[in-house]
Amino acid sequence: MGDRSRRWAWVGVLVIGLILYMAVLRTLVSTQNPNFVPALILLGATLVPLTFLTFAQARTGRWQVPASVLVTSAFFGGVIGTVVAGTLEYDTLRGLGTLPMLFVALIEESAKLIVPVVLLFTVVAQHRRRVPSDGLIIGVAAGMGFAALETMGYAFSALLSSQGNIGAVEQTLFIRGLTAPAGHTAWTGLTAGALWALLASPSVARLFGFIGTFLGVVVLHTLWDTFSGSLVFVVLAIISIGWLFWELHRYRAFSEHGVGQLQPN
Repeated sequence: MGDRSRRWAWVGVLVIGLILYMAVLRTLVSTQNPNFVPALILLGATLVPLTFLTFAQARTGRWQVPASVLVTSAFFGGVIGTVVAGTLEYDTLRGLGTLPMLFVALIEESAKLIVPVVLLFTVVAQHRRRVPSDGLIIGVAAGMGFAALETMGYAFSALLSSQGNIGAVEQTLFIRGLTAPAGHTAWTGLTAGALWALLASPSVARLFGFIGTFLGVVVLHTLWDTFSGSLVFVVLAIISIGWLFWELHRYRAFSEHGVGQLQPN
């Protein structure tokens, strides 16, 4: 795929996804057949995160991460991340009685890194590359899977609590889908990218950079879960996405100068 096609592929993903979503929604409303609800939730939960992933991967410089790696990261990262986070949060709640938002953020951000860490070391072993933008985009994919599954869960809960009100499901899908790029998707991308940068050029400064990035992401996650209101979400979204694309710009320069790639034996 050419550079121009790559840069604008996200538009095709968004348009095609919207057409499919509207087709399913219209069929559901006109037929009142509940069999279409899962398809509606699936499309609504994955459309925006997938569009954002396509947008971000086209801006990583020389594209090297195979599509199979991104699919693996999104699927297993989402499933394993939600299962591990949900289990740890449940066990902590049962033990402590309450679970501060800081602990929720710490657990979820750690759980989302499990699959990216495995894939990051696998990519090093197989492709002998240590380019930070690879780690960032793998993290974005894992965050996308986590966000999509979490949104599907909230949409299903909205369907049950509203006694089958599709409007409540649509509202949940719209709000959570729209904010997904600024939440789990960006946060996991940032931490995975910082980890890959550390592997690319190990140093004390990069170690502290990774630790600082992880703690910064946990703080953003905590603030997101603690406060409500459109203004707070807008500010946090600007910080999260702005930070992600700033790092992506730095990592792209890192890649284009050939820094951090392993030399053959």
